[in-house]
Amino acid sequence: MDSHAQSLHKLVVAAYLAAASFGSFWGAWGASIPRIRLQAGVDDGQMGFALLCVGAGALPAMLVTGRALDKWGLRFAAAAIIALGVAGLGVALTAHDFIALCAGLAVVGLASGATDVAMNSIAGRAEQASGVAIILRSGGVFSSFVVLASIATGASSWVGAPVATPFVVVAVFSLAACVNLLRSLPAQPITEAEREAPGAPAPASDRSRRLRWTPLLLVGTLGALAFASENAHQSWGAVFLEDQLSAGPGFSAVAPAVFAGVVAVTRFSLGRIQRGNEKLMLVLGSVTAAAGALIIAGSATVLIAVLGLIVAAAGTAALYPTMLSLVSRGVDEAYRGRATAIVTTVSYIGFLLGPVYVGLWSQLTGLRGAMLAVAALGVILSLLSVPLLHLSGYGSRRAHRVMVRDVATGVGPTATPPAEARRRSV
Repeated sequence: MDSHAQSLHKLVVAAYLAAASFGSFWGAWGASIPRIRLQAGVDDGQMGFALLCVGAGALPAMLVTGRALDKWGLRFAAAAIIALGVAGLGVALTAHDFIALCAGLAVVGLASGATDVAMNSIAGRAEQASGVAIILRSGGVFSSFVVLASIATGASSWVGAPVATPFVVVAVFSLAACVNLLRSLPAQPITEAEREAPGAPAPASDRSRRLRWTPLLLVGTLGALAFASENAHQSWGAVFLEDQLSAGPGFSAVAPAVFAGVVAVTRFSLGRIQRGNEKLMLVLGSVTAAAGALIIAGSATVLIAVLGLIVAAAGTAALYPTMLSLVSRGVDEAYRGRATAIVTTVSYIGFLLGPVYVGLWSQLTGLRGAMLAVAALGVILSLLSVPLLHLSGYGSRRAHRVMVRDVATGVGPTATPPAEARRRSV
């Protein structure tokens, strides 16, 4: 294996490890919420307010991280990854009252938002360099580790281990991912100054070197719709099984794990066919997600509702990663962090509002009516995907041809040598 192939392999491994550490944290956190709430001595209302602190910290951190990545390079990404592991451990150790819980979760939100953007930026660079659907596959790694960490944390709770135990493991894992990233990746991306330096090669594409916000906001809007549908199912699936179908708490708790597991399998399965089929995947995925929500809304038994969750998970799985992939391959390396941050931030708003959307509709129409409203999100997304991508320019045939030319000829900010371009796999 030549030096370029080795560095490319290390880059891909770093992307997968970053996704694994991120998924491990959220799997451990989701399974630890009941014990954290008990340790902090808060009621459901206080816990709900405390959880809002995560979003309050994450949103501004995402935007700041994009600029920081473009300015200081991937050393900042490594710092974000380890910061999330430390923040999670800090909450587990210090959250013994409401104030401490809110403060800890605000810090978790800051670290999580930064890690989210950093993780996707690493995967985007790896995808550009390899020509492989790394963003989609790293999303599969993330979902897989959410499931694994949830199960491991549940086992830890069952044997009576301290609340902080799974977070110690996550912190060690985050440190390993951080060290791997520092060893595998260049510290700095291509900067604007280097682009404009005398004698520097001209960009191979005719895309503007100035980052334009409007196209990114359009793609982010699509991402928000996708995330709203996805998190609606993740947050309300177990509640639907309990309230509407009288499933016991133990069985209903399986719903989020089933959803995340199907998302992981779908992302791995679609990785080989994503390139060139993005618009079709978005439309079919949106329709499939809507169909899953309709099945849930009309379900008469737990088995049918779980089937609906499986269908919905398969539909939503590739939506956001595919949008992010289109943006990643169409943006100059000097702006990758900021572009990723804009799309991620707008999409994350949908993630936060999805469960609220279901709650409001549930008050008006009941949970079954709320599932119909979730199905409407999928229908809207299927209708808007192609026209909004066309307006943004990220889904255009010209952008795809430029990307292929850059990779195949070994020129431009997203290029790889011709020999490596022919590999098409990592």
